[in-house]
Amino acid sequence: MTGPYRPGPPPGPPVGARPGPPPGVRSGPAPSFEDVEEARHPAVDAAVQAMTNAAALSPADQIAQYEAAYETLRETLASIDQA
Repeated sequence: MTGPYRPGPPPGPPVGARPGPPPGVRSGPAPSFEDVEEARHPAVDAAVQAMTNAAALSPADQIAQYEAAYETLRETLASIDQA
């Protein structure tokens, strides 16, 4: 005689499995430097450079630099969306 019925694991991916990218999202190697070079934007480049330069500042000064970079990126993305 067997013991009481115990259900198995729930249907679906195994526990701890990581989902793949959503449909339509490109997977594979990252774009080449040449591809990225064509899509550059001066304001974004300046904001990224400001964040890089902020690493040498004191933490209090870094915050101001990061906030300014964030504002630049936000405004730039908003202007692109409106174009």
